[in-house]
Amino acid sequence: MKLIPYFLTAGMLLAQSAEPDRLMAALKDRTIADQISRMKTDDRIKAYETMTAHMKDNLHYQNLLATAYIQKMRETANPDYLTRAAGIVDRVINADGGNYEALRLRSQIELERHNFSVVATVSRTLIKIAPDDPWNWGTLGDALMEMGQYEPAADAYQKMMSLRPDLASYNRASYYRFVIGDVNGAIDAMKKAIASGSRSPENVAWCLVDLGNIYLKTGQTATAELAFNAALKVFPQYHAAYYGLGRVHTAQGKYPAAIQELKQAQAGVPMVEYVAALEDAYTAAGQKEEAKSQQKMIDTIDRLERANNQAANRTLAVVYADHDRKLDRALELAKAELKVRQDIYTYDALAWVLYKNNQPAEAWDAATKALRLGTPEPSFHYHAGLIAQALGRTAEARKHLEKALAVNAQFTPAAAALKEMSATAKAQE
Repeated sequence: MKLIPYFLTAGMLLAQSAEPDRLMAALKDRTIADQISRMKTDDRIKAYETMTAHMKDNLHYQNLLATAYIQKMRETANPDYLTRAAGIVDRVINADGGNYEALRLRSQIELERHNFSVVATVSRTLIKIAPDDPWNWGTLGDALMEMGQYEPAADAYQKMMSLRPDLASYNRASYYRFVIGDVNGAIDAMKKAIASGSRSPENVAWCLVDLGNIYLKTGQTATAELAFNAALKVFPQYHAAYYGLGRVHTAQGKYPAAIQELKQAQAGVPMVEYVAALEDAYTAAGQKEEAKSQQKMIDTIDRLERANNQAANRTLAVVYADHDRKLDRALELAKAELKVRQDIYTYDALAWVLYKNNQPAEAWDAATKALRLGTPEPSFHYHAGLIAQALGRTAEARKHLEKALAVNAQFTPAAAALKEMSATAKAQE
């Protein structure tokens, strides 16, 4: 008899069995535990829910259930799963304040909640307890990256890599390499992450999507499309992959395909960037009423976040700035984000929003901080170019717009801005 069917049958009979001790002993078998780890996330959750219901004092199984909930949150972006995981972890720590598994999970939960300074503190504490556990070096590096502390983040990631070169460490190395301007190094590291594999297909799909994003940002749209399609083969219906394909096809002017893919992404998870991308695709396709419906959805997301006391959201801030809407609200969101994290992406968002609020001097200061590592983000240079132009720094404006196009020749906003700048200069001659 195969182990997975045996386990599921045993789990369903636990409540009725007259010999629970025998079944409990079977559940502890290492081989069966290995089989559970290979299940789909929903099945793994059901399995651990059964186990924890009948072994309430076993904190290890509670931690495994919390881990499965966190994975489900990654797959669906549904914060309810994170709340469930946090509740379990809190109960475990209340029962055993030194439970190492639970403390690690708390660090991951706080990372998802963007409590980065807390994560850095907790990670350093756990490193003292278990200096050879690569996980803690990874969460420390993640927190430091978000706090804009790039050199110590690099040290943490390097330590993680030296302890265990796998998907988790390679994908972090890829992100760091991209941030510091090493596109080839970022691509190479992400390919190694994908090759390392994972028992959770979503983790591999996430890396494929991230690889596609690197290609897309640097103008390699055909290769990006291959990566996004590969992600869908690994993890079907993956919302992030559909979002990537939608952006590829929008860039290629294939609006019907883009609209369909972005609708699929949004159906999976109504993230604000998905809604905004769909609005842009509808607008480009001349479907004005459909575009307006997406605007309304963005405003609904904002109202829900206000109701939930979520003050910071740089993505929403940029969406409003991109569409010249609710610029006061955009500035409020961007400034609140800066209190949470001080990385280059937050400074770029702040720069863009300040520019749209007619504060070019303050915007230039923020843009300078966003550009300080040479990150190959064409939007960074596009924003800096328009800000420089507003300040009368024509040469710097042209330099940054040309840099945006050097990174991505298909970045049409920069091309349009350069064309307008040239036309203005010619008219003034």
